[in-house]
Amino acid sequence: MDNQTILGIVVVSLAGVFIGSGAWPMKMIKTFRFEHWWFVGMLTGLFILPWAVTLAACPNAFKAFASVPTEVYIKSNLWATAWGVANVLCGLCFVRIGVALTGAILTGLGVSIGVTLPMIVKGSGLFQDAPNLGSPAGLTVLLGVAVMLVGVGFASAAGFGRDQVLKKSEERSGSFLGGLIMVVLAGIMSAGISLAFVYGQGPVVAALKGEGAGEISATFGVWATALVGGTLVNVIYPAWLITKGRSWNVFAQSGRDLILAAIIGVNFAAGIVLMGNGMLMLGALGASVGFGIQQASQMLGGQGLGFLSGEWKGVYGKPRNLMFVAIALLIVAAVIMAMGNTQSKV
Repeated sequence: MDNQTILGIVVVSLAGVFIGSGAWPMKMIKTFRFEHWWFVGMLTGLFILPWAVTLAACPNAFKAFASVPTEVYIKSNLWATAWGVANVLCGLCFVRIGVALTGAILTGLGVSIGVTLPMIVKGSGLFQDAPNLGSPAGLTVLLGVAVMLVGVGFASAAGFGRDQVLKKSEERSGSFLGGLIMVVLAGIMSAGISLAFVYGQGPVVAALKGEGAGEISATFGVWATALVGGTLVNVIYPAWLITKGRSWNVFAQSGRDLILAAIIGVNFAAGIVLMGNGMLMLGALGASVGFGIQQASQMLGGQGLGFLSGEWKGVYGKPRNLMFVAIALLIVAAVIMAMGNTQSKV
């Protein structure tokens, strides 16, 4: 395994940790409700930061963007919008079918789509040379996905067990069937954030580099243009909730919460930029392997945050053991997918 592959694995793993645990400031927010910190976080992470970095590092960014075919932006933003809708549906499903089941289905379907699609319908740039699904590398990556799905199942069972021990009664609204349909749709669309990059980065990165941008600032430029659809969904929805609740004045009540909410956005932006750069470092199969490893480490980051914040306090025995098995399986899945990426370079 060459140094660039190892570095790519480390980078996408860090991306998952950033995204999975990046909402830690939420635990410290006192005054803001969900819609307030989500509005600030997404506005910061999806709009302000990507555009600020892109324009600061590449003054001729708009000239570069103008040279990219319009269909590239349309394709990437359709994926991004799908991811934005998935985010909203995810929140609704939490109260319909519960957090544990929602998380399991969402991750399982998201990984399945995000890992396999780039091997069937090739992405842009170097991702166009990804091996086929039936190749040795593709089959190895699929094995990693299968192991990961088993790990997701164990994590879901652990979540149910934890809730029973803590006697949590999840408030649910609406029909279970309706929630199940929504979470399946959300799971399919949740891979959109990765696919927006996979199918849009090639021409955008080339155009920005042609105007003097570096690797990292070019990646920021991809996210700035490719996530417009997802940004609109993730900003308009909480804005609608705030308007409906007539609570815009809440932003003036706590400067501390405002800063914490912005940090959530910074963490998220750091995660998606690391994911994009890590995918590129991994080469032609990076779109599939990078997303798979990122999702595994994202779950690990989320569980790590849960342990550190006391969500597992007082929970021992079977639920905790199931979670340890899940963590082990996720690590094994990441290793298998990394092996598949190595095979693609032979």
